[in-house]
Amino acid sequence: MRQIFAIGFAAAVLGAEPVRLIFDTDMGNDIDDALALAMIHAFESRGEAKLLAVTVTKDNRYAGAYCDIVNHFYGRPQIPVGVVRKGVTPKDSNMIRIPVERKRPSGGYVYARTFDHQKAPEAAELIRKTLEGQPDHSVTIVQVGFSTNLACLLGEPGGRDLAARKVRQLVTMAGEFPAGKPEYNVREDLPSAMKVFHEWPTPIVTSGFEIGRVIKFPAVSIERDFGYVADHPIAEAYRHYMKMPYDRETWDLTAVLYAVRPDRGYFGLSGPGRIRVDRQGRTSLEADPAGTHRYLTVDESQKVKTLEALVQLASQPPQHR
Repeated sequence: MRQIFAIGFAAAVLGAEPVRLIFDTDMGNDIDDALALAMIHAFESRGEAKLLAVTVTKDNRYAGAYCDIVNHFYGRPQIPVGVVRKGVTPKDSNMIRIPVERKRPSGGYVYARTFDHQKAPEAAELIRKTLEGQPDHSVTIVQVGFSTNLACLLGEPGGRDLAARKVRQLVTMAGEFPAGKPEYNVREDLPSAMKVFHEWPTPIVTSGFEIGRVIKFPAVSIERDFGYVADHPIAEAYRHYMKMPYDRETWDLTAVLYAVRPDRGYFGLSGPGRIRVDRQGRTSLEADPAGTHRYLTVDESQKVKTLEALVQLASQPPQHR
């Protein structure tokens, strides 16, 4: 733990401003969302990030609840969680349902929470409220699920202007580049994806399907690095997502890593342009020197460095444990 505090102290001494994050996730559809949220908490413990809000694009009552128990586990119960209503992918998922529902023999929940789905704020409204309270051009939005919530924000009166004023950049996990099949996060809410990539007013950097596909989170880390407590919501979710042991693609984790450490050499970047989404959900970058969209690239040497960082961050214990 000394190393964690030393890193945070060094960041403070150097005057590095923590990256202000809104994490927009389809929590429950894949385990990489949970690992990505764990990473964000590690970054905050290190003084590199400040998690302002979590918003959910999976329309399921366990999605927000799981985000809340993770925030409690890492010692940050005050972080607000917003939910989508009338969204997509409402089906239950064992990786979030089981940790949320599990109780001790005494009858109490294994994982603390304060979340109430019925009373939770609408995600788009929480994004708006959060942005309104931040300095201009200071917030990075990390969208690793569907574009539902950001499309809703754009559709609200003044929403686009608010994003242009408050957001520094949007980092997404979406698409496949330079060309490929319709990617899950795009195709599941295609109208919203088309709207966001066409209308979003700030720079966009996206981590495509091809990045996380070639960097896999190792099952051995789940088996060895998360055992500092008997009950860990990340490890438990991982075990319930698929039959162990399995290594899993790191799609959402790569977006978080770039969002907080864009200049550490973990990835390369495409040239500038405009990301286009066609009616089948395929993505492409239309080159334009004046464009504000780019996608990540990764070479063999970067894969090794990136995986080491992802594992270290995702498995980092909370400060208070």
